[in-house]
Amino acid sequence: MFRRVLLAVLGLLVLGVAGLFAIAWRPAIAPIDPPAPGAFAADRIARGEVLAGAGYCATCHTVPGGVRYAGGYAMRTAFGTIHSTNITPDPQTGIGRWSEAAFVRAMRSGVARDGSHLFPAFPFDHFTRITDQDLGDLYAYLMSREPSAAAPKPNTVPFPLNVRALQAGWKLLFLRQGPFTPDRTRDEAWNRGAYLAEGVSHCGACHTPRNAVGAERRDAAYAGALIDGWQAPALTDANPAPLAWTEEALYAYLRSGATAEHGSAVGSMAEVVHGLSKLPDADIRALAVYFADVGRAAARSGDERTVLAGALAASGEGTRQETDRGAGLYLAACAACHYNRAPAPLLARPELALNSALVGDDPTNLIRVVLHGVGTDDGIPGAMMPPFAHLGDAEIASLAAYLRRTRTGRAPWPDLEAKVAEVRRLDTGT
Repeated sequence: MFRRVLLAVLGLLVLGVAGLFAIAWRPAIAPIDPPAPGAFAADRIARGEVLAGAGYCATCHTVPGGVRYAGGYAMRTAFGTIHSTNITPDPQTGIGRWSEAAFVRAMRSGVARDGSHLFPAFPFDHFTRITDQDLGDLYAYLMSREPSAAAPKPNTVPFPLNVRALQAGWKLLFLRQGPFTPDRTRDEAWNRGAYLAEGVSHCGACHTPRNAVGAERRDAAYAGALIDGWQAPALTDANPAPLAWTEEALYAYLRSGATAEHGSAVGSMAEVVHGLSKLPDADIRALAVYFADVGRAAARSGDERTVLAGALAASGEGTRQETDRGAGLYLAACAACHYNRAPAPLLARPELALNSALVGDDPTNLIRVVLHGVGTDDGIPGAMMPPFAHLGDAEIASLAAYLRRTRTGRAPWPDLEAKVAEVRRLDTGT
């Protein structure tokens, strides 16, 4: 009897494994000879360059200081570190032998030319929304880059999660293939913004929290998430900014990298702004239209003058000698560049009382900016903030607590000193 049960169990296991691999199997697509230089029309390459910028391809496929698109960038996920691949047309280590059909399949289905499944760290769940023409132009642009030999770096995803066939199950559950479908009840600008946001620019990949198996939560689209050590804020009406992100504010921020009312883009968001820089004004405006609607800016507007007056009144706090340790640090290190007065804050003097980093529930962004500063290549071109990593954890905690107390009216952040130590440790990898 026991032997029969054992054989039955083994048989079911064999059938299950065979069924999994049958579901997961994808054919390889035949390799091609690398296209000759000049094989693609100049206008296709030009359009593809704009799309590659809007999709931040270089951000994830380039090691800092390395060859553009040669891969190797380490993406830390909850399941281990995944390194991006080489998407230059190198025939051995890149996509030089990928046909356009193979490229399109990877973008839409997350399947490599050889038939292996890609990990969803590659946002094919967004790229599946992209039109045929845009994918073709993107292919033309990438295949026209200079080939660069760069072997793939090993990932650290443990067994059995590193079994690529299992990704087929993930796709069955979470991948909804198909091009973007316009909403006929919305105007052209809204639909264009939605297409860019949900497809090419894959904004939800950073701004939407993920479930236990790494898929974006459909019930919490754009609700904010922690990504690359930064807190990507909510883009919905849960966004904590004191002033609503209006269409005009969104346009200015995405076009220039900063606004006087919301501050400067830093970290990953600065790279997003750089990537969007080649998009025409109409596309930036379309993104602003879409996200102003997502954030229900119209419903949140109405008390701007009161909020602004309160922020500017608070801006004077800490500009005189006080006994508070945080106030002393603010006066010595921050006030000269952050103090504003009526009638409005200045673009080059980001008003802390209006900044999301100070009013959010998580102090990570504020701590990171204090530790690392803001570079001249981040939000405001040519403007910078020096790093203050030489300050101790207790000093940064005192400064953050003081700013939170005097400028937001929000509850104090708990365990700030420990949080500073945690952020510092994660940044240094110790």
